[in-house]
Amino acid sequence: MHKRSLVVTLLLCSVGALTQDGKHIPKTAYAPIPVTEARRPNPIQSTPASIDSGKKIYGYECAQCHGISGDGKTRADKEMKIPDLSDPTTLQDRTDGEIFYVIKNGRGNMPLEGDRSKPEQIWDLVNYVRTLAKKTPREEKPPSPP
Repeated sequence: MHKRSLVVTLLLCSVGALTQDGKHIPKTAYAPIPVTEARRPNPIQSTPASIDSGKKIYGYECAQCHGISGDGKTRADKEMKIPDLSDPTTLQDRTDGEIFYVIKNGRGNMPLEGDRSKPEQIWDLVNYVRTLAKKTPREEKPPSPP
């Protein structure tokens, strides 16, 4: 009987995730990021050194799918829906803790960074990803008076 319940459990898991009301979760829906993770403050100040470190990591870990500019227009975008990180609205409502969590744990088809990078390096990557968003004209500082 034990083997049978294990087989049934595995079969149900392979069919797909179900919500409490028994409906399938669409492939585009993701499990929510834990509140404690979303509220996690970024311990690494966004300095030129941190951003440069994050840029290097982005170049060899992320650019293949997200694109050098972060626009997501790559070969991988044809198979996966890759967010446009150069669009300021993409991450404007995301905390640094949420971005850190997604990078560390992956999301959908995005592979996880996991333990390949130290937490400090992932925070540097968070700082760099924030710089990819193009500033809208009102966000840019006006020129200083002469």
